[in-house]
Amino acid sequence: MNKLYIGNVSAEASEEDFETIFEQWKIPHSGPFLVKTGYAFVDCPDEKTAMKAIDVLSGKVELHGKVLEVEHSVPKRQRSCKLQIRNIPPDMQWEVLDGMLAQYGAVESCEQVNTETETAVVNVRYAAKDQARLAMEKLNGSMMDNSALKVSYIPDETAAPEGPAAGGRRGFNARGPPRSGSPSLGARPKVQSDIPLRMLVPTQFVGAIIGKEGATIRNVTKQTHSKIDIHRKENAGAAEKPITIHSTAEGCSNACRTIMEIMQKEALDTKFTEEIPLKVLVHNTFVGRLIGKEGRNLKKIELDTGTKITISPLQDLTLYNPERTITVKGSIEACARAEEEVMKKIRESYESDMAAMNLQSNLIPGLNLNALGLFPSGAPGMGPSMSHVPPPGAGGSAFGCSPYGGEGSFWASMMSASTQPLAGHPESETVHLFIPALAVGAIIGKQGQHIKQLSHFAGASIKIAPAEGMDPKQRMVIIVGPPEAQFKAQCRIFGKLKEENFFGPKEEVKLEAHIKVPSFAAGRVIGKGGKTVNELQNLTCAEVVVPRDQTPDENDQVIVKISGHFFACQLAQRKIQEILAQVRRQQQPKPAPGAQPPLPRRK
Repeated sequence: MNKLYIGNVSAEASEEDFETIFEQWKIPHSGPFLVKTGYAFVDCPDEKTAMKAIDVLSGKVELHGKVLEVEHSVPKRQRSCKLQIRNIPPDMQWEVLDGMLAQYGAVESCEQVNTETETAVVNVRYAAKDQARLAMEKLNGSMMDNSALKVSYIPDETAAPEGPAAGGRRGFNARGPPRSGSPSLGARPKVQSDIPLRMLVPTQFVGAIIGKEGATIRNVTKQTHSKIDIHRKENAGAAEKPITIHSTAEGCSNACRTIMEIMQKEALDTKFTEEIPLKVLVHNTFVGRLIGKEGRNLKKIELDTGTKITISPLQDLTLYNPERTITVKGSIEACARAEEEVMKKIRESYESDMAAMNLQSNLIPGLNLNALGLFPSGAPGMGPSMSHVPPPGAGGSAFGCSPYGGEGSFWASMMSASTQPLAGHPESETVHLFIPALAVGAIIGKQGQHIKQLSHFAGASIKIAPAEGMDPKQRMVIIVGPPEAQFKAQCRIFGKLKEENFFGPKEEVKLEAHIKVPSFAAGRVIGKGGKTVNELQNLTCAEVVVPRDQTPDENDQVIVKISGHFFACQLAQRKIQEILAQVRRQQQPKPAPGAQPPLPRRK
């Protein structure tokens, strides 16, 4: 991306004119200017110089009565799904930018680019070429906070170069080296993290972090290429204030380290003697995986970074405060390393859940994931924000409201979801979900209100089986309904058990589900030598068991046992139902050879 295209060039312009302009603005170039009728080309020594030329000259410098337009030179064959958007107002919220970009298609990545200008620059990748082309047409030159946006293509380096053509831009295909870190069809880095870094800082240090007239926080934002929101108006009178940092993983960590250094300097200046630990806010959904089995993950982070880490108790959680406080004590350097490791684990958990959710949307036709309230509206593949929004700064409990800041009430959004019909008429399924016996009251609710509401909103029949002849520590919940209803009902049951503390602070909610399959299809679920069931377990992370030596019931069916967390159970159930659907299709009678299909009756 080191070759520049210069448009709106006067017929009187010469190579010497461009030499003078570039020399005047101290912009080096690595080759001669190729001046054509109405436009010109030039090579820059590196990407940074090319960006400077675009920022300094495009739309700002006049030559022979015409204002020059400068952008990256991209041959038509290499114009694909990637755009660069410049001149973005620096105070623009990421959420607003995301919403604007989403109007024109599915955004796969949005990366902030390092520049020396006051305005922001992002590289955007859309899912399809026509979406990128539409965004280019609509956004280029559009006004935003008195700034005209400049949009240009980023070349697709994998596209086959065109042969030389007579005249025009198509003739210049030699390109500089690809820009480091640019999106590509290969191992594309995920630049802006979908999970922001959330910190808690003592209120007395907020002024120092902001600085006089906001100078300090602007400097931090610029140096770390981050978007930083200080929620100083939230929780008036509180001893601590939350800070949200949007950036790459590296940008978030750099901003966090800089904020810790600012607080330490302020503490020295004000003779504040108490220790200032790093406090990171993490949604409760991820805490179990952060801690790890028997606390191994957390202990390893402590050992590797030389810090002491504690986590706030579950009792501190409320419907509108789903975050746990991770307190890290140690030197600034040690705390910074611990933050990197903690957030790395959180992001891995988030991406795993998102992958599972996206697969669910493919496995359950018509499932409205956004209406379930499990993920923020800004997450990839999610729809627009829901209309029912909790109080400012509110979040939601696991599987209740949005785990990443709160987009709407689970039940309110579920009502709108329940009115949306599924594609076609999927078959009803029966799932037996086993819950702790002590949790039966919480699932039923006072005078049966909770289970009635759950049944109504999920669109499923939900009953608690009698306790006779069962493990006294467990009770069976019988759920009957189509795939979407199963997803909703089981989702809420898993969440309810977590909310009511039936699982400890270091435990992830894992339940066992039973589904019945025809005895002749059990072998297909197992596969030759157990191949299918092993692949199923590897794919879903659930434990799937078809007990041997089962006696089929009166309907000639046997049980398949599925154990795991919510997403794992759901994936396993859907995959098994796919196998059963294949078996049913194969069991359908085939027409006899030579048989003619019935002719339509004449009217």
